[in-house]
Amino acid sequence: MHLNFWKKILLASCLIVLISFNFLASAQALGGQQPALNLPAPEFTLPTNTGDGKISLSDYQGKWVVLYFYPKDFTPGCTLEARRFQQDLAKYQARNAQIIGISTDDVASHTEFCDSEGLKFPLLADTDGSVSKAYGSWLGSMSLRHTYLIDPQGILREIFLGVRPSIHSQEVLANLDRLIAVN
Repeated sequence: MHLNFWKKILLASCLIVLISFNFLASAQALGGQQPALNLPAPEFTLPTNTGDGKISLSDYQGKWVVLYFYPKDFTPGCTLEARRFQQDLAKYQARNAQIIGISTDDVASHTEFCDSEGLKFPLLADTDGSVSKAYGSWLGSMSLRHTYLIDPQGILREIFLGVRPSIHSQEVLANLDRLIAVN
């Protein structure tokens, strides 16, 4: 009888864990419909803190693009994620990959953020959320922490939801290496 009690407790615990994972999977889908893999990535042009002041996805035809969305400049998780991408920037460049960050912050905020953190890749200002919405990375008034790997022909090859800022750059590099090997 005592053994049956513990079996029931174990079964209930397992069900709770499974329900939790299902809830987390649903939470990761917040933000809207994700663009389809293996089809052209949604095109965009947004203001930026670098170059001539605007960047389009098509500007990077012939390069891999690491397009990452994040909630806000100067917040702990976003700062950590940006620092990790910057730390690995030479590795991305060696793989013919361009890192591009997008949030709803304006160009002035991006300029301050890049200066403060020594970021050498562009940040784009999606102040109305239109690009975040096109990529299914929008929640109310901010971008969600999602990343998209786009191949040199502009085809979306990988989607990262539920990003963990401290290890994300390494995950992206590993997936980029896998994709380069098969292409």
